Amino acid sequence: MKELIAQLIDTALHTLIADGTLPADIQANIMVENTRDKSHGDFASNIALTLAKAARSNPRQLAEKLCAALPASDSLDKTEIAGPGFINFFITQASAYAVVGQILEQGIQFGRVAPGQGPRVQVEFVSANPTGPLHVGHGRGAAYGATVSDLLEAAGVQVEREYYVNDAGRQMNILAASVWLRYLELLDGELTFPANGYQGFYIRDIAHDLQNTYGDRFLRPVTEVFDGICADEPAGGDKEKHIDELIERAQRLLGDDYTLVFDAGLNSILSDIREDLGEFGAEYQVWFSERSLTSNGDVDKALQTLTDKGYIYEQEGNLWFRSTDFGDDKDRVVKRANGQTTYFASDIAYVQNKFERGFDKLLYIWGADHHGYIVRLKAACQALGFDPERVIVKLVQFAILYRGGDRVQMSTRSGSFVTLRELREEVGADACRFFYVTRKADQHMDFDLDLAKSESKDNPVYYIQYAHARVCSVLRKLEENGMAWDQAAGLAALPLLDSEVERDLVTQLGKYPELLQNAALNYEPHLLANYLRDLAGDFHAYYNANKMLIDDAALRNARITLSGAVRQVLANGLTLLGVSAPDQM
Repeated sequence: MKELIAQLIDTALHTLIADGTLPADIQANIMVENTRDKSHGDFASNIALTLAKAARSNPRQLAEKLCAALPASDSLDKTEIAGPGFINFFITQASAYAVVGQILEQGIQFGRVAPGQGPRVQVEFVSANPTGPLHVGHGRGAAYGATVSDLLEAAGVQVEREYYVNDAGRQMNILAASVWLRYLELLDGELTFPANGYQGFYIRDIAHDLQNTYGDRFLRPVTEVFDGICADEPAGGDKEKHIDELIERAQRLLGDDYTLVFDAGLNSILSDIREDLGEFGAEYQVWFSERSLTSNGDVDKALQTLTDKGYIYEQEGNLWFRSTDFGDDKDRVVKRANGQTTYFASDIAYVQNKFERGFDKLLYIWGADHHGYIVRLKAACQALGFDPERVIVKLVQFAILYRGGDRVQMSTRSGSFVTLRELREEVGADACRFFYVTRKADQHMDFDLDLAKSESKDNPVYYIQYAHARVCSVLRKLEENGMAWDQAAGLAALPLLDSEVERDLVTQLGKYPELLQNAALNYEPHLLANYLRDLAGDFHAYYNANKMLIDDAALRNARITLSGAVRQVLANGLTLLGVSAPDQM
């Protein structure tokens, strides 16, 4: 309807240009918005205000001329001029109610754009280090990334979902050392586990699997492992140096077998992450290995590109990227004097690799603690010769879990955390997916465990699902009472629905396609979550005030037809949020 009104205004503008009322070179940006106050009509435009200066006209007078020049339309009931020159549009009831038929005809496709019409966008999300199970903090990034991806596809964008596997670097070596030490503990008795090692129960499980597969192949005397290692923090030493020396000792004592221990930890945890995310509804087309960037030469190629462009220099044996040339607060090391490349060097190679795969835009979804990486990533992108505006970074705050009003403390290193799997088992995947996207991603979020499990109107996901189930219940009772729903007759009888609450419900349904586009293109799934809650509230109010199974067949069919449209939009929206639409509750 907005498009139709915009077309009518455009026609009126051309009429006024043709008769000399407006200058031929006038530039118009036609905006049509939903009105907030129903007394101001259904839609409004400020076109007269924006063109008044160029037209050298009083805004209200220009609005009057525009209204007079509007072509006739069966969809338009009347127009009114308000305030300094706003034009309010009142549409006919038949035009407003046409959306009900569109919803029922298009079904799941209502509000969607034909697939493959938009740009190719790669969405990388979660990408948590495979050093432990996903916890409730990672869940928010997973829900946000999966939902944004689905929304973009609904908007016609070609989406590829990717998980960047951080299978290289110090944290993974700490994991390998932790697994090996637990393995030694199993075979040779208790030892003093490093303060900076990974403490979680899953480390012992991996060690057990290692023992079952390889027996005592990796067994070394504990005295040989710890002899000469600097003291750990509890003993007054340096925990960082202590763990680093243990890693070096493990690599020396195990030799080539170190890779087997390393891969055992990596593969076990990565397999768990894959399964966990799949059960959560977060699917990926690509699992990309960080190690592959080094093994296939991408890191060297990217650094050579920057060197050739003059953006790499050497200082004290280290190679530095001139990121300050592109707005960063300091230059960044890309290769250390010992020949080891940095994490940032891999990030540079990764962004180049992505663009070389032909994506139009790259959407990175990171935890809020990565805020400082945005400028340097875009600096690298620009230095490589790519438009940094093609890189979009969305930051996601970790969710804070509350149980019984108390905050649950979490630490991956200490092993004290609630896993995403545990959360799903306790409150269900539907509540997890919905609660995670009810607020803007960059806002702090408190996840109320008790509320997520409650069956009340205060629980938004339950409230929305209950609205969908209510319509399904009506259809079941209709059949039980020997009645039938005639959809065609219901569409024809929609004019009988002339109450304010019914018109408001239809208006809300009509907002869905535009809302869906806004949520997708602005990467804001909370807009859809809030819309569904409002729609469910409107329907519950309507249902509570009006009987559905009445003797008047025409009115009965009309009410059920409207309810059926509500059910379809609720199902469409819930599906995009990764939430089920149950038939009964």
